[in-house]
Amino acid sequence: MHTPFPEAVPEVPVTDLAAALEYYENRLGFSVDWGHGDGGIAGVSQGRCRLFLTDRAFREHRGNSAPIVIWLNLNSKDDVDALFDQWRASGVTVLSPPESMPWKLHEFTAADTDGNHFRVFYDFSRDD
Repeated sequence: MHTPFPEAVPEVPVTDLAAALEYYENRLGFSVDWGHGDGGIAGVSQGRCRLFLTDRAFREHRGNSAPIVIWLNLNSKDDVDALFDQWRASGVTVLSPPESMPWKLHEFTAADTDGNHFRVFYDFSRDD
């Protein structure tokens, strides 16, 4: 018997945890759930999306570092476009605007303060 997986919680490497928390809360729209920089790890969330932000000292024994890519799967092209507008207006670093790609994803890419990428997309292959 297989147990269904819950939503994954990526570990996002950051250099300055306090600065990253400010960016994630005030620009990307996440809530800071716990940590606030204590112990080198903090949890943030927005809806069902949860992330752990970790500083260099916390990650030291694993060796993982930025940049990483986090894919956010939204429910429609309109949702992708609306989040793009919201993030752009709040000063998020946008790397590419929304575009419907040949591989059937409507997507844009943004970055955090450490160069980690958010690929925000809607899979419209099921719309055909």
